Amino acid sequence: MTKEKILKESKSYFILTFALFMASIGWSGFIIPTGVVGGGITGLSTMAYYLWGWDVGLTGFVINICLILMAIKILGFSFGVKSVYGIVVFAIFIDVLMEQFGGEPLVSDAFMATLIGASMAGTGGGLIFVNGGSTGGTDIIAMIINKYRNISLGKLLLMLDVVIILSAYFVFHDIEKVMYGFITMATFGYAVDLVISGNKSTVQLFIISPKYKEISDKIIKTAEKGVTILDGMGGYSGESKKVLMVISKKRTSTVLFRIIKEIDPEAFVTMGSVSGVYGKGFDQIKI
Repeated sequence: MTKEKILKESKSYFILTFALFMASIGWSGFIIPTGVVGGGITGLSTMAYYLWGWDVGLTGFVINICLILMAIKILGFSFGVKSVYGIVVFAIFIDVLMEQFGGEPLVSDAFMATLIGASMAGTGGGLIFVNGGSTGGTDIIAMIINKYRNISLGKLLLMLDVVIILSAYFVFHDIEKVMYGFITMATFGYAVDLVISGNKSTVQLFIISPKYKEISDKIIKTAEKGVTILDGMGGYSGESKKVLMVISKKRTSTVLFRIIKEIDPEAFVTMGSVSGVYGKGFDQIKI
């Protein structure tokens, strides 16, 4: 392994550890002490904590290890080093912080505790996913069920979280805590999506201009972006046209617009968000 790769991996693990710490604060400092069950394995561990006084971090760790062993046997699923690292470190952080905070929420208002905790946990969760880590969870159960039943993973994950959150009513006999659980789930999911999409937000531009060759050359040389030249035809005029297609990170799209404006201010341009881009220079296909 080269020095550059070692530095890159070290940075990745540093960010991963920070993200795990942030997520742990969200759960142990706000959500769990408020008595909110937010879904997932941590939600199950929270119920066990309030029912029998079981250690939240240890309970989650044991459940995740059992799920991993089950997944390996049934699915032949192999977990990366970062996933195992995430599961272990997350369990340790939860235990240490729960003891440090004394089982009391850091804010007195339950609604604020739910929002703050879910935002921190979701932001941390997003950073964990971006850096290739995991804290285990119901996604393993969903994969196992999906093998025997033709139900999408997204629906299974949603169903599992809903069942866990609704089960909290039988523990606390409080409908408010159930609603706080759903608020936690929604806020957590939104924060995760925001971090992931914010990190990889990509746009697709279609450019129609008689000066397409000049624009294409400038984009390739100046912006260092690939350009695909497509054949098109005007539906009304019947004239043949060249259409440029460019994929770019959203944050660098302003450079493309400057180039287009400089060469042909009257060029017809459309820009749309792209949910996933795979190939050289972008993400790898992981399915």
